[in-house]
Amino acid sequence: MGFEPPQRLTRALGATYGEAASAEWLGKLPVLAEGALDRASLTAERVVAPGGRSSLVVLAHRPDGTPAALKLAPGFTRPDLEGAALAHWNGWGAVQLLAAEDDDALVLERLHPEVSLRSLPDAKALLEAAGVVRKLWVDPPAGHGFASVAERTAVQAAAMESYRADAAAGALASAALEARAELVAGDAETVLLHGCFRQGKVLAGDRAPWLAVGPEPLVGERAYDLARLVRDRVEDLVAASAGAAAARRRLNRLADSVDLDRERLRGWTLFRAVESATRSLTAGRRQEAELLLEFAGWL
Repeated sequence: MGFEPPQRLTRALGATYGEAASAEWLGKLPVLAEGALDRASLTAERVVAPGGRSSLVVLAHRPDGTPAALKLAPGFTRPDLEGAALAHWNGWGAVQLLAAEDDDALVLERLHPEVSLRSLPDAKALLEAAGVVRKLWVDPPAGHGFASVAERTAVQAAAMESYRADAAAGALASAALEARAELVAGDAETVLLHGCFRQGKVLAGDRAPWLAVGPEPLVGERAYDLARLVRDRVEDLVAASAGAAAARRRLNRLADSVDLDRERLRGWTLFRAVESATRSLTAGRRQEAELLLEFAGWL
């Protein structure tokens, strides 16, 4: 079968990691997919579309007929770290890692890629998401190679500095940078985090109702991990007449549901929303940036 990358993968990889590196990997993808399937003794069924923004997922089955999924991602997205986190969770709250064929290919338990928490009403989705993510917050493995929240956000903060003088984003960029500086100062908890947790990263399964996928693992405090979830379905919040109040209620309820400090969650939610907005501005996605900045202004 053919292994043409979905358009979303082609666009997103180029925008995030650069056209040259992405095009080189995408050009090799059919050969990489065939080789990985061969080594894992998998028979391909179909490519998941539209799929993810940094990897190709092929639904397949093993020689005994057991369903599985092969995930292929370029080395510069660090799929080895994803594999290490999944191995450590060992199926607890997350998709089960069945095998790591090499640094770029992971053989995973088959979930239902077409059914994520976004298929549920928002209140129910947030409740289920909170139950899943708290399972992932465990002590990291000894000798791990995961970055810390402070390290990852330091790179992001440096890229945001130029936006302090921006007419549209300046005040919020300054507030977000100051919030981050306070949050990373001093001691904080250090648990293993998903790193990119949101409703779309939780899929329906057979072994468990809902399981997390696609981690970008790092270590740090739980509030960082929950912050991206607070702004899920941001377009609906912005369109609502009482969006600002609804956003604040959501933040408080999520914090209380997993016993987090509301102010720390507010600070990380602000930073992560504004950081995403400034990246969108840099990429020319102004409408997306305006939504995120409006949301951030409510916090």
